[in-house]
Amino acid sequence: MLRFARWKIISIILMTALAVLIVIPSLLSPGARSALDAALPSWATPRTIVLGLDLQGGSHILLEVDNASVVKTMVDNARDDVRRTLRDEKVQITGGIGVLPRGVQVRVPDAAERARLMPKLRQLAYPGISALGQSGAAPYDLSDNGSGTIQMTVTDAGVTDRVRRAVDQSIEVLRRRIDESGTKEPSIQREGNDRIVIEVPGLQDPAQLLALVGTTAKLEFRLVAQPGEAPADVELLDQTDEQGKIPVEKRIMVQGEDLTDAQPGISSQTQQPVINFKFNIRGGQKFGQVTSENIGRPFAIVLDGKVISAPTIRGAITGGSGEISGNYTLETANKLAVLLRAGALPAKLTVVEQRTVGPGLGQDSINAGKLAAYVGAALVFAYMLVTYGTFGIFANIALAVHISFIFAGLVLLGATLTLPGIAGIVLTIGMAVDSNVLIYERIREESHSGRSIIQSLDAGFTRAFATIVDSNVTMFVAAAILYFLGAGPVRGFAVSLGLGILTSIVTAVTMTRMMIALWYRYQRPTRLPI
Repeated sequence: MLRFARWKIISIILMTALAVLIVIPSLLSPGARSALDAALPSWATPRTIVLGLDLQGGSHILLEVDNASVVKTMVDNARDDVRRTLRDEKVQITGGIGVLPRGVQVRVPDAAERARLMPKLRQLAYPGISALGQSGAAPYDLSDNGSGTIQMTVTDAGVTDRVRRAVDQSIEVLRRRIDESGTKEPSIQREGNDRIVIEVPGLQDPAQLLALVGTTAKLEFRLVAQPGEAPADVELLDQTDEQGKIPVEKRIMVQGEDLTDAQPGISSQTQQPVINFKFNIRGGQKFGQVTSENIGRPFAIVLDGKVISAPTIRGAITGGSGEISGNYTLETANKLAVLLRAGALPAKLTVVEQRTVGPGLGQDSINAGKLAAYVGAALVFAYMLVTYGTFGIFANIALAVHISFIFAGLVLLGATLTLPGIAGIVLTIGMAVDSNVLIYERIREESHSGRSIIQSLDAGFTRAFATIVDSNVTMFVAAAILYFLGAGPVRGFAVSLGLGILTSIVTAVTMTRMMIALWYRYQRPTRLPI
């Protein structure tokens, strides 16, 4: 027990020094931190502890997926799929495709054509086995009244499934948008089946956040309708320049999801800000085919249901790139480019709750957390010193290192420190000392039973180690459950608690053992100080 290798001693000292160096930038004032960042190269800029919304203030937004927009999208998709199927199967219908509030219907008088059409429509209504081998919810219900009218109706189970998937996709799109805007350390999480919580610490202007999350950014390229086209295939859309409505075909020729890049730029012809875009291979092929087959026709660029421009196709555009022009400034062009690069939201999101936490309230929380931590640590330090004397000093030194390890771990992991996280740190202070208490009481029992100093010290650490590991493992499992099943502040508590458990094993066992071994080697005591 008393033979402590030199490399272990050096490793512990280096780890402690490294932890202190990692934590120091977080303890500096904003001015000193800025000066340090300016003095160091960009690759060596130190990371600091990220404070949560409840500590430094910021913006909190609760969003909800609009079920009505999901139903409308499913109805539009059903209409387009049915139109394509009718065209592929060359089926004649009467009266066009009727759009219902929750579905579409067509009338096919010929029984033979209905028999040929129904299997194709069933494949659309009941996709069957998913790629994971599980049967998903049927998005549509298909019915034939026997007199020639076929209806495809959106199901409730299909809407629920689409909403769930829309939330998953929206979280990724929102994360890309917020990250590209330069906002640091956002928290974007699901709440329930159809809601998303966004917390951005340090952002005191929620309008900036709403501008990013409130825009669907659904980009579509459609042909402007020609005179004589069926009314069911034409849609009147507003223009962003308020020049009235313009008739465009409902059929989408190229979708914005085929975009690979969008960057603001300056037009070489008008010297006005524009957005330059590029398609992937599939989008470039579609764009080239449409422009080559429709030379001379206006081509509408539709963003979120409004026509932002409708240039006339002068020739085939086969390079897979183009530009979007309009009354843009450099700032608005850059914002639109960010939205297009991040992708379109799969559904409309409505703001359910909007809250701004002021920095003053956050500072009050920090002060309260500091006071609780200082008082708790002082009481623990005093108790260990009074109860165990010299060994209490060793425990207190290990406890200070334990706290520095926790904060260093938060910095390295990029975790957000919240007020519940501070509570977790205070809790781990008591847990770390509890391990020392187990060891010291075991040493005291062995000494009172007549064992020598060396035997008592060795037995104290050896026999208490299993108990310490068992208790810490159970607590770590609880912290892991809180992390994976919890959200927001609960996760912050779980992270600090988990880090504290891991570091307490190192400090309470290894570091305390090293200090006692060095103390015995140089002091050669005749009795234990406990």
